[in-house]
Amino acid sequence: MKKTILLATLLGALFTQASAFAASPEDLKAKGEVRIGVFSDKPPFGYVDAKGISQGFDVEIGRYIAKDLLGDANKAKFVLVEAANRVEFLRSGKVDIILANFTVTPERAKVVDFAKPYMKVALGVVSPNKAVITDIAQIKGKTLLLNKGTTADRYFSKEHKEIKSLKFDHNTETFNALVDGRGEALAHDNTLLLAWAEEHPGYTVGIARLGNDDFIAPAVAKGDDKLRAYLDEKIEEISKNGVLKAAYQKTLRPVFGDKVPASEILVDNLK
Repeated sequence: MKKTILLATLLGALFTQASAFAASPEDLKAKGEVRIGVFSDKPPFGYVDAKGISQGFDVEIGRYIAKDLLGDANKAKFVLVEAANRVEFLRSGKVDIILANFTVTPERAKVVDFAKPYMKVALGVVSPNKAVITDIAQIKGKTLLLNKGTTADRYFSKEHKEIKSLKFDHNTETFNALVDGRGEALAHDNTLLLAWAEEHPGYTVGIARLGNDDFIAPAVAKGDDKLRAYLDEKIEEISKNGVLKAAYQKTLRPVFGDKVPASEILVDNLK
Protein backbone atom coordinates (compact mmCIF):
# COMPACT_ATOMS: atom_id res chain seq x y z
CA MET A 1 0.00 0.00 0.00
CA LYS A 2 2.83 2.38 0.94
CA LYS A 3 4.63 1.63 -2.34
CA THR A 4 1.44 2.40 -4.29
CA ILE A 5 1.00 5.73 -2.51
CA LEU A 6 4.66 6.60 -3.02
CA LEU A 7 4.47 5.75 -6.73
CA ALA A 8 1.31 7.83 -7.13
CA THR A 9 2.97 10.76 -5.35
CA LEU A 10 6.06 10.58 -7.57
CA LEU A 11 3.97 10.34 -10.73
CA GLY A 12 1.87 13.30 -9.60
CA ALA A 13 5.00 15.34 -8.93
CA LEU A 14 6.44 14.48 -12.33
CA PHE A 15 3.20 15.41 -14.07
CA THR A 16 3.05 18.72 -12.22
CA GLN A 17 6.66 19.50 -13.13
CA ALA A 18 6.18 18.60 -16.77
CA SER A 19 3.04 20.70 -17.10
CA ALA A 20 5.04 23.76 -16.04
CA PHE A 21 7.11 23.57 -19.22
CA ALA A 22 6.03 25.06 -22.52
CA ALA A 23 6.80 22.58 -25.29
CA SER A 24 5.21 24.51 -28.14
CA PRO A 25 3.54 27.79 -29.14
CA GLU A 26 0.21 25.94 -28.94
CA ASP A 27 0.79 25.28 -25.23
CA LEU A 28 1.37 28.98 -24.64
CA LYS A 29 -1.77 29.88 -26.57
CA ALA A 30 -3.75 27.45 -24.43
CA LYS A 31 -2.32 29.05 -21.28
CA GLY A 32 -2.99 32.55 -22.62
CA GLU A 33 0.33 33.79 -21.31
CA VAL A 34 4.02 33.69 -22.15
CA ARG A 35 6.57 34.07 -19.36
CA ILE A 36 9.68 35.89 -20.54
CA GLY A 37 12.82 36.28 -18.44
CA VAL A 38 14.29 39.79 -18.64
CA PHE A 39 16.72 41.89 -16.64
CA SER A 40 15.56 44.45 -14.09
CA ASP A 41 18.79 46.46 -13.89
CA LYS A 42 20.45 46.49 -17.29
CA PRO A 43 19.23 49.64 -19.07
CA PRO A 44 18.65 50.22 -21.92
CA PHE A 45 18.20 46.48 -22.59
CA GLY A 46 16.06 45.41 -19.66
CA TYR A 47 15.04 47.46 -16.63
CA VAL A 48 12.07 48.41 -14.46
CA ASP A 49 10.83 51.99 -14.77
CA ALA A 50 9.50 54.28 -12.04
CA LYS A 51 6.02 52.77 -12.44
CA GLY A 52 7.33 49.24 -11.92
CA ILE A 53 6.95 48.31 -15.60
CA SER A 54 9.60 46.40 -17.53
CA GLN A 55 11.17 48.40 -20.35
CA GLY A 56 14.09 48.15 -22.75
CA PHE A 57 15.28 46.67 -26.02
CA ASP A 58 14.79 43.02 -24.99
CA VAL A 59 11.38 43.87 -23.55
CA GLU A 60 10.25 45.40 -26.86
CA ILE A 61 11.06 42.10 -28.59
CA GLY A 62 9.18 40.22 -25.88
CA ARG A 63 6.09 42.37 -26.36
CA TYR A 64 6.14 41.72 -30.09
CA ILE A 65 6.30 37.98 -29.51
CA ALA A 66 3.37 38.11 -27.07
CA LYS A 67 1.28 40.16 -29.50
CA ASP A 68 2.03 37.82 -32.39
CA LEU A 69 1.47 34.65 -30.36
CA LEU A 70 -1.43 35.69 -28.13
CA GLY A 71 -2.85 38.75 -29.88
CA ASP A 72 -1.99 41.06 -26.98
CA ALA A 73 1.41 42.46 -26.01
CA ASN A 74 0.16 42.75 -22.41
CA LYS A 75 -0.03 38.97 -22.16
CA ALA A 76 3.73 38.87 -21.87
CA LYS A 77 4.53 38.14 -18.23
CA PHE A 78 8.00 39.53 -17.65
CA VAL A 79 9.91 37.59 -15.01
CA LEU A 80 12.96 39.33 -13.57
CA VAL A 81 16.16 37.30 -13.75
CA GLU A 82 19.84 37.70 -12.98
CA ALA A 83 22.72 36.64 -15.21
CA ALA A 84 23.58 33.69 -12.98
CA ASN A 85 20.07 32.18 -12.85
CA ARG A 86 18.93 32.44 -16.47
CA VAL A 87 19.66 28.80 -17.28
CA GLU A 88 18.05 27.57 -14.07
CA PHE A 89 14.87 29.57 -14.72
CA LEU A 90 14.49 27.79 -18.06
CA ARG A 91 15.38 24.34 -16.76
CA SER A 92 13.00 24.61 -13.81
CA GLY A 93 10.12 25.91 -15.94
CA LYS A 94 9.91 29.32 -14.25
CA VAL A 95 10.00 31.00 -17.67
CA ASP A 96 9.19 29.92 -21.22
CA ILE A 97 11.71 32.19 -22.96
CA ILE A 98 14.80 34.08 -21.88
CA LEU A 99 15.28 37.51 -23.45
CA ALA A 100 17.86 38.85 -21.03
CA ASN A 101 20.85 39.82 -23.17
CA PHE A 102 21.74 36.12 -23.30
CA THR A 103 25.04 35.61 -25.12
CA VAL A 104 25.31 32.37 -27.10
CA THR A 105 28.18 30.17 -25.91
CA PRO A 106 29.01 26.49 -26.53
CA GLU A 107 28.66 25.77 -22.81
CA ARG A 108 25.19 27.30 -22.58
CA ALA A 109 24.09 25.60 -25.79
CA LYS A 110 24.59 22.27 -24.05
CA VAL A 111 21.89 23.03 -21.47
CA VAL A 112 19.46 25.39 -23.30
CA ASP A 113 18.39 25.84 -26.91
CA PHE A 114 19.11 29.18 -28.60
CA ALA A 115 17.03 30.64 -31.41
CA LYS A 116 18.55 32.88 -34.10
CA PRO A 117 20.48 35.88 -32.75
CA TYR A 118 19.22 39.45 -32.87
CA MET A 119 22.18 41.37 -31.49
CA LYS A 120 25.99 41.47 -31.65
CA VAL A 121 28.17 42.14 -28.64
CA ALA A 122 31.76 42.05 -27.41
CA LEU A 123 33.36 42.50 -24.01
CA GLY A 124 34.60 45.84 -22.80
CA VAL A 125 36.20 47.46 -19.75
CA VAL A 126 35.10 50.73 -18.13
CA SER A 127 37.12 52.72 -15.60
CA PRO A 128 37.29 56.20 -14.02
CA ASN A 129 38.66 59.02 -16.15
CA LYS A 130 41.35 59.71 -13.56
CA ALA A 131 42.91 56.31 -14.30
CA VAL A 132 41.54 54.97 -17.59
CA ILE A 133 42.34 51.33 -18.30
CA THR A 134 43.23 50.92 -21.97
CA ASP A 135 45.05 47.58 -21.81
CA ILE A 136 44.49 44.35 -19.88
CA ALA A 137 48.04 44.53 -18.52
CA GLN A 138 47.08 47.69 -16.60
CA ILE A 139 44.57 45.72 -14.49
CA LYS A 140 47.23 43.45 -12.99
CA GLY A 141 47.69 44.29 -9.32
CA LYS A 142 44.30 46.00 -9.28
CA THR A 143 40.73 44.76 -8.65
CA LEU A 144 38.44 44.03 -11.57
CA LEU A 145 34.69 44.08 -10.92
CA LEU A 146 32.55 41.37 -12.54
CA ASN A 147 28.94 40.26 -12.62
CA LYS A 148 28.54 36.56 -11.79
CA GLY A 149 27.45 34.30 -14.63
CA THR A 150 28.28 36.76 -17.41
CA THR A 151 30.47 36.25 -20.44
CA ALA A 152 32.99 38.63 -18.86
CA ASP A 153 33.08 36.48 -15.72
CA ARG A 154 33.83 33.35 -17.75
CA TYR A 155 36.38 35.11 -19.96
CA PHE A 156 38.49 36.48 -17.14
CA SER A 157 38.15 33.31 -15.05
CA LYS A 158 39.55 31.33 -17.97
CA GLU A 159 41.91 33.67 -19.81
CA HIS A 160 43.23 35.91 -17.02
CA LYS A 161 43.30 33.99 -13.77
CA GLU A 162 46.12 36.22 -12.60
CA ILE A 163 43.79 39.22 -12.33
CA LYS A 164 42.15 39.76 -8.97
CA SER A 165 38.38 40.11 -9.25
CA LEU A 166 35.43 41.02 -7.06
CA LYS A 167 32.12 39.51 -8.19
CA PHE A 168 28.49 40.43 -7.55
CA ASP A 169 25.11 38.87 -8.32
CA HIS A 170 23.40 42.03 -9.55
CA ASN A 171 24.43 44.57 -12.19
CA THR A 172 23.50 47.40 -9.85
CA GLU A 173 25.84 46.08 -7.14
CA THR A 174 28.70 45.73 -9.61
CA PHE A 175 28.43 49.28 -10.95
CA ASN A 176 27.95 50.70 -7.44
CA ALA A 177 31.21 49.01 -6.46
CA LEU A 178 32.97 50.86 -9.29
CA VAL A 179 31.50 54.18 -8.19
CA ASP A 180 32.44 53.44 -4.55
CA GLY A 181 36.02 52.69 -5.53
CA ARG A 182 36.00 49.01 -4.54
CA GLY A 183 37.57 48.20 -7.90
CA GLU A 184 39.63 50.06 -10.47
CA ALA A 185 37.75 48.72 -13.50
CA LEU A 186 34.63 46.82 -14.51
CA ALA A 187 34.26 44.32 -17.36
CA HIS A 188 30.93 43.55 -19.00
CA ASP A 189 29.22 43.61 -22.42
CA ASN A 190 30.57 46.62 -24.32
CA THR A 191 27.09 47.78 -25.31
CA LEU A 192 26.05 47.99 -21.66
CA LEU A 193 29.26 49.76 -20.66
CA LEU A 194 28.95 52.34 -23.45
CA ALA A 195 25.37 53.08 -22.37
CA TRP A 196 26.35 53.34 -18.70
CA ALA A 197 29.34 55.61 -19.41
CA GLU A 198 27.11 57.93 -21.46
CA GLU A 199 24.91 58.44 -18.40
CA HIS A 200 27.76 58.62 -15.88
CA PRO A 201 30.26 61.41 -16.64
CA GLY A 202 33.68 60.65 -15.27
CA TYR A 203 33.96 57.14 -16.68
CA THR A 204 35.37 55.89 -19.98
CA VAL A 205 35.19 52.59 -21.83
CA GLY A 206 38.94 52.44 -22.39
CA ILE A 207 38.76 48.92 -23.84
CA ALA A 208 35.80 48.84 -26.23
CA ARG A 209 36.38 45.39 -27.75
CA LEU A 210 37.90 42.44 -25.94
CA GLY A 211 37.99 38.83 -27.08
CA ASN A 212 35.76 37.59 -29.89
CA ASP A 213 32.50 39.16 -31.01
CA ASP A 214 29.51 37.21 -29.70
CA PHE A 215 25.81 37.00 -30.45
CA ILE A 216 22.77 37.50 -28.24
CA ALA A 217 19.69 35.36 -28.85
CA PRO A 218 16.44 34.19 -27.26
CA ALA A 219 16.72 30.88 -25.39
CA VAL A 220 14.23 28.14 -24.48
CA ALA A 221 14.46 24.98 -22.41
CA LYS A 222 16.45 22.15 -23.96
CA GLY A 223 14.20 20.15 -26.27
CA ASP A 224 11.55 22.84 -26.78
CA ASP A 225 12.07 22.49 -30.53
CA LYS A 226 8.71 23.87 -31.66
CA LEU A 227 9.06 26.99 -29.55
CA ARG A 228 12.63 27.50 -30.74
CA ALA A 229 11.55 27.11 -34.38
CA TYR A 230 8.77 29.66 -33.81
CA LEU A 231 11.30 32.12 -32.37
CA ASP A 232 13.60 31.56 -35.35
CA GLU A 233 10.75 32.67 -37.61
CA LYS A 234 9.95 35.68 -35.46
CA ILE A 235 13.57 36.88 -35.33
CA GLU A 236 13.73 36.71 -39.13
CA GLU A 237 10.38 38.49 -39.30
CA ILE A 238 11.36 41.41 -37.09
CA SER A 239 14.59 41.79 -39.06
CA LYS A 240 12.54 42.10 -42.24
CA ASN A 241 9.52 44.16 -41.13
CA GLY A 242 11.46 46.87 -39.29
CA VAL A 243 10.38 45.94 -35.74
CA LEU A 244 13.96 45.28 -34.67
CA LYS A 245 15.16 48.61 -36.07
CA ALA A 246 12.21 50.38 -34.41
CA ALA A 247 13.12 48.79 -31.06
CA TYR A 248 16.67 50.08 -31.52
CA GLN A 249 15.44 53.60 -32.34
CA LYS A 250 13.12 53.64 -29.32
CA THR A 251 15.42 52.22 -26.65
CA LEU A 252 19.07 52.23 -27.75
CA ARG A 253 19.63 55.20 -30.05
CA PRO A 254 18.56 57.76 -27.42
CA VAL A 255 21.40 56.42 -25.27
CA PHE A 256 24.09 55.66 -27.87
CA GLY A 257 23.38 58.49 -30.29
CA ASP A 258 25.66 58.20 -33.31
CA LYS A 259 28.47 56.55 -31.35
CA VAL A 260 27.06 53.05 -31.80
CA PRO A 261 25.12 52.75 -35.09
CA ALA A 262 22.44 50.12 -35.50
CA SER A 263 24.61 48.17 -37.94
CA GLU A 264 27.12 47.48 -35.15
CA ILE A 265 24.44 46.05 -32.86
CA LEU A 266 21.64 44.47 -34.84
CA VAL A 267 22.04 41.11 -36.57
CA ASP A 268 20.82 40.85 -40.15
CA ASN A 269 19.18 37.39 -40.24
CA LEU A 270 18.14 37.85 -43.88
CA LYS A 271 21.59 37.43 -45.41
